[in-house]
Amino acid sequence: MNKTISALEKRIMKIKITSLKKEGKEKVEIEGARNVWKQVPISRADGAPTFSFRVFTIEPQGYTPLHTHPFEHGNYVIGGSGAVVTEEDERPIKNGDFVFVAPNERHRYKNTSKSEPFVMICAVPKDHE
Repeated sequence: MNKTISALEKRIMKIKITSLKKEGKEKVEIEGARNVWKQVPISRADGAPTFSFRVFTIEPQGYTPLHTHPFEHGNYVIGGSGAVVTEEDERPIKNGDFVFVAPNERHRYKNTSKSEPFVMICAVPKDHE
C-alpha cells in the first residue's frame, strides 16, 4: 500500500512529544562513573539540528566521572539534590537549579542524598550526545 503523507502529518513529524517513562534507560559504564543512568529523549535521531537533551539519574552515593569536553553544556535539576564538583570546589545543587558548564571546565556531578535519586536534564550539542 502506497500512502502519501499529508502536509499536517509532515508538520507533526517535526514535533516530538515523549515522556521519560517511554524512554530507555542505560547504565553509564565508563571509568569513574558509579550508579549513573542515562536517557536521551531528544537527539539527532529525532532530527534535532543543534542540541540533544539527555537525562541523567544518579543513584545515592553515585557520581559521574571527573571530565572535560570542548563544548559548553547546560543542566536543569528535576529531582533530588547533589553537587557539581570542580578542581577548585564543590557546589550544592537541587531540584529547580540550572547549571552552566563552560568548555574545558573539569567537572563531575554527584548525588549527595543517602536515599533519593538525583536527576538532571543535560543539554549538549547533538554531536556529543
